[in-house]
Amino acid sequence: MTEQAAGRYQSIHILVNNAAVSGFGNIFELSVEEWDKAIAVNLSGMYYCAKFCAPYMRDQQYGNIINIASTRAFMSEPDTEPYSASKGGIFALTHALSISLGQHGIRVNSISPGWIDVSSWQKSSKAKQDILSEADHKQHPAGRVGLPGDIAQACLFLASHKAGFITGENLTVDGGMTRKMIYD
Repeated sequence: MTEQAAGRYQSIHILVNNAAVSGFGNIFELSVEEWDKAIAVNLSGMYYCAKFCAPYMRDQQYGNIINIASTRAFMSEPDTEPYSASKGGIFALTHALSISLGQHGIRVNSISPGWIDVSSWQKSSKAKQDILSEADHKQHPAGRVGLPGDIAQACLFLASHKAGFITGENLTVDGGMTRKMIYD
């Protein structure tokens, strides 16, 4: 993949690591294979993409890696252990890579999205607009559930020279939801 990208564009300047699987399930019933798959795709996959893109970035003394984590790295719901653990690992991987790669002009940051409505972005066979209630939106101090464009804008910022002094950091993009205390 990296060779194809570098061949087509003559280099690799920016990597956005965004592949993930859910990995939700009851700990008493979740198989070892389901755990391993979530860790392999969500965490190891990001490491390998960074590993194989980093030499191109090192050679040009410039690069930017943006890992998509999740607010689940910092807060949980029941039966989310594989997903939450993998996203927490991304947080740690991000700051570790930023230290290892910084000397080569490569910045590494992560974004932790909160509730993002991706229903209309799914494969056409599954695409349907979720019906979000007013209560869903009011859970967010920003007054709405997030959209994919909110995350895209954060990526564009972190990839820009405007963020040139930011590395090893996690940007939470969740409309303030993780800051709001919610009592059932």
